[in-house]
Amino acid sequence: MKKTFIFYCPSQDKLAKDFCGQSSMFELGDISWKDFSDGFPNIMILNSRQLVNSDIIFLADFSCPKEIFRQLAVLYALPSYGIHSLKVVLPFFPTGTMDRAAQDGEIVTAKTLARMLSVIPMAECPTQIYIFDIHAQQEQFYFADTVRVRCMSAMNLLLNKLNCDDNTAVAFPDEGAYKRFGCYFSRYHQIVCEKRRGENGKRIITIKEGDPDGKRIFIVDDLIMSGGTILECAKVLDNFGAAKVSAYATHGVFPNKSWTKFVDANIHLYVTNSCPESISKIDKTFIESGKITILSLFTEIASATLNNN
Repeated sequence: MKKTFIFYCPSQDKLAKDFCGQSSMFELGDISWKDFSDGFPNIMILNSRQLVNSDIIFLADFSCPKEIFRQLAVLYALPSYGIHSLKVVLPFFPTGTMDRAAQDGEIVTAKTLARMLSVIPMAECPTQIYIFDIHAQQEQFYFADTVRVRCMSAMNLLLNKLNCDDNTAVAFPDEGAYKRFGCYFSRYHQIVCEKRRGENGKRIITIKEGDPDGKRIFIVDDLIMSGGTILECAKVLDNFGAAKVSAYATHGVFPNKSWTKFVDANIHLYVTNSCPESISKIDKTFIESGKITILSLFTEIASATLNNN
């Protein structure tokens, strides 16, 4: 009987242990993540002799650029140990916001990263790569046919939190978010906002469709960087009579601790654990008090990786 090993980068330690705590069919892979004195990786797969004919799930986190090289080194090496299959779970595709060149000289790093993942050596089965709510749908076509990309969504995690009643509404900060995620919330009143730049370059948010008056509203998007767009959207909804405004994004990137802006604005924030390093920096008192809610991707990942061959 084939074994299923869960390998993981250090930041995905908790998610890996969730797998092994769920079922005895999983066994933790053992990797020594060290560095040489010059700073370059000194990595060793400690249980490599046990991997022959096994299925491997690797829990990756590329949200920190310096960690990408170390993890790619492991991913390129694993198939050489005679494994049966390799499934790479990369919840957040970090270069997704640079998906096209707007002017000459710009480099589309989303395509660069897709190329790097596409040359993972093949095991007996093609490598599968699982990504949640990739920033632009066309990015899945940047990968070569040598790997299979599974584009998934974490919107069901929010759906499980919503009350299906006439007072609950879902808002989208722009037309793009509505086109991508509106189908998940067809049972709810939907509000579509519109974003444009004023003469002085300031972001201007207006309501294009829907009525927020008296509604408990959840603003939905794929990721939060500075949070500026969602926060401006929340102000507009509040001005038009929203009873309460909360926000949900699959990926909480939060450069410069931008999650603090939502706490200061008294907006209940929901994010997943797709960026574990960023999530670990959130003040635990805000999580414990319910101002910020972290939703785990574990169930979605486990279901997808076990059902897809």
